[in-house]
Amino acid sequence: MASTVSDERTLVRKVQINPRTTAKDLVKMLEETAYSDKIKEMSMLSLICSCFHSQPHPNSLYQYGDMEVKSLNKRASGQAFEVILKAPADLSPDRPQPLFSPPKKDLSLEELQKRLEAAEERRKSQEALLLKQLAEKREHEREVLHKALEENNNFSKMAEEKLNYKMEVNKENREAHLNALKQRLREKEIHADEVRRNKELQADLSG
Repeated sequence: MASTVSDERTLVRKVQINPRTTAKDLVKMLEETAYSDKIKEMSMLSLICSCFHSQPHPNSLYQYGDMEVKSLNKRASGQAFEVILKAPADLSPDRPQPLFSPPKKDLSLEELQKRLEAAEERRKSQEALLLKQLAEKREHEREVLHKALEENNNFSKMAEEKLNYKMEVNKENREAHLNALKQRLREKEIHADEVRRNKELQADLSG
């Protein structure tokens, strides 16, 4: 197994494998090195796929996060690869540097006054909007209440009219019934008078 070379920025590991080397063997070889902690944090699947590419090109370079896999010249014992692990403190130009916001400048009295006035205007605007919404809500509630009262009054009025009509019809029917009874009584009295007069007339004729 090849030796290890390290400096301040990168950690280099050369590994030689033969055509019979399996992915399991490669993982075992990497885990036995001093870089096992670093390798465990990375995607072993990407490393294995790059190592067993169907047609590897010489001196081709594959990058996987902070790990680089470089294909070396093919040897009689098999294909050789160079695995380079970047140190955590890598400050290369390719690595994005954190952005720092510029320090805030001190506000002048005039700028501070303008900000206070703008905040006051926003507060007044929000308060006016809130009052408007409350007024609209109250107006809607009054309309709903007025409509409910109107519907209730209409229902009461219709019920009263219906009751009065029913009572009027009953009264007319009762009066019609009484008039019919009176008419029959008068007819009976007239018939009784005719019968009595006929009897008296017959009695006078027979006497």
